[in-house]
Amino acid sequence: MLKFLGRGSAFTAEHNSAYLTVDKDLILLDCSMTSFIALKEKYLSGFENIYILVTHTHGDHISGIGMLIDYVFFTSKTKVVVVAPSSEVKEDIYYFLSRLEGCSDSWYELLESKDLAKNWMIRSVPVEHTEELKGRCFGYCLNIDGKNVIYTGDTNSLDPFEEYLTAGSVLYTEISAHKTGVHIFCEDIKDKIKELTSRGIKVYLMHLDDEEKIKEVMKDTGAELAPLDKGEDVMDQDKILNGIFEISDRLYEDMCKNESKDHALLFSYLTELGKTIVDADRASFWKWDKRKGEIWTMSATGVDKIVIPDNMGLVGKALREKKTVITNDPYSDPDFNKEVDMKTGYKTKSVLTLPVADINGYFIGALQLINKNDDKGFDPETDPKKLSLAALVCGIALESETFLEESHHDKLTGLKNRMGFYFDFGGRYKDYLLPGSGKTMSLFICDIDKFKRVNDTYGHNAGDDVLAFVAGLVESACSDNDCVYRWGGEEFVMVMRDTDLEGAAAKAEEIRIKLMDSDIEADGNTLRCTMSFGCELFDPEKTIEENISVADGRLYIAKETGRNKVVKEDN
Repeated sequence: MLKFLGRGSAFTAEHNSAYLTVDKDLILLDCSMTSFIALKEKYLSGFENIYILVTHTHGDHISGIGMLIDYVFFTSKTKVVVVAPSSEVKEDIYYFLSRLEGCSDSWYELLESKDLAKNWMIRSVPVEHTEELKGRCFGYCLNIDGKNVIYTGDTNSLDPFEEYLTAGSVLYTEISAHKTGVHIFCEDIKDKIKELTSRGIKVYLMHLDDEEKIKEVMKDTGAELAPLDKGEDVMDQDKILNGIFEISDRLYEDMCKNESKDHALLFSYLTELGKTIVDADRASFWKWDKRKGEIWTMSATGVDKIVIPDNMGLVGKALREKKTVITNDPYSDPDFNKEVDMKTGYKTKSVLTLPVADINGYFIGALQLINKNDDKGFDPETDPKKLSLAALVCGIALESETFLEESHHDKLTGLKNRMGFYFDFGGRYKDYLLPGSGKTMSLFICDIDKFKRVNDTYGHNAGDDVLAFVAGLVESACSDNDCVYRWGGEEFVMVMRDTDLEGAAAKAEEIRIKLMDSDIEADGNTLRCTMSFGCELFDPEKTIEENISVADGRLYIAKETGRNKVVKEDN
């Protein structure tokens, strides 16, 4: 139905003006200057077309039209169509816009209502108002969401609309607390309004000059005051919905052709979605890595990846307290981490952090929004509600990501397993598999020497401790371009992007020496172990298995020629 930017008469603070939205079109019924001011703050650029239905040419009904035309022409280029209820009113509006307001004919279109081919337009209805505008005042019959809607404009009688007032209709009628002869006097019309509502007609009162008196007189009629748009309005919701639909459509298309084989793209879009929903400047989605005691950004707008301890910051606070955290004065909040702002010069004014949980109710991450663009800060009631669906989807996606990640990791060592190895070759390493790519990648496979003797002598618990120690030592040697995998048993594979064979052998040698000189605490015993390595420069002309086989053959050579050595060539 209609919402009102103002429902007052000419002598009130906000003049009468209503609107509705249909798809990406904004339809205004009149546009006073007070309405233009309100509209200017409500994302006029979000619409493809703006239609202004004029009821008559009194200043409190049309004074904002020229400014609206000027504003959208020079900012968003949104098409404006001014709709006159008759040819006479069309001539008056043209004179007003061209001669008085200085609007160029190319900035807008001027039509008569009978020539407007829109499903929501039924007809204009002539009414009686002031003598000076005799024959130039109208109301409208509209079709809104399948309902018959009557909008009287300024009139001194409901008689012109009688034939259209059928059961199920919605009537927006002007009404006055004073008997002037040019408006409908509330005392005179109250019985008629009561009769209309008893017939199943919804009645809203508008163009009010004294709301309190009108409410008192009309309190038993079943009529209501026209719904005012206060802050959170249909236009804002429409803008948000349009943003959601656009992001969702892009997400669907990109996910269908996503070749990265992980959830990074999904988190990126969900983060953008949260930012759009609450109109924030920045947004980030955080994962809680309980194994490492860290929280880190899986996706962020406006900032690079951030990793911090899980006992710090507003994200850490939200996860510890298991509740939404909002601060509109972050620099006074002891949990707010100022370091990022100090490094970048960015000024954080407001923060909303919404923790997200998995299906079992365990908190696993958080959605954080920074700096609501209206400078009023985040509302503790409405903004978390708006974000709840995005946060829920984030939680489900993160749980899926976590489950996928856990399936790719070995529980004993924490390293990726063979499944994780092949998954990475379908994603992070795929560019290195292309012949002629010019990219270099090497790998080695290594094996703990005489590991069976450790198990047989000291027991499997000691063996597990040795495996965990060795895994940690090898992983500590990884750069950002490297990744180590538990291949199976006491074997490990390290893949090194942008590293040649000599580099791979050097890293293997570094690990070999470090392990050889390390004391390992294993189930109450102090042990020393060595490892043997087989290295290979990855050949994209061969399969993954063939490359592993070459490295494995060199590992076999290392084993057969004395162990505790690195072999990079076939003998």
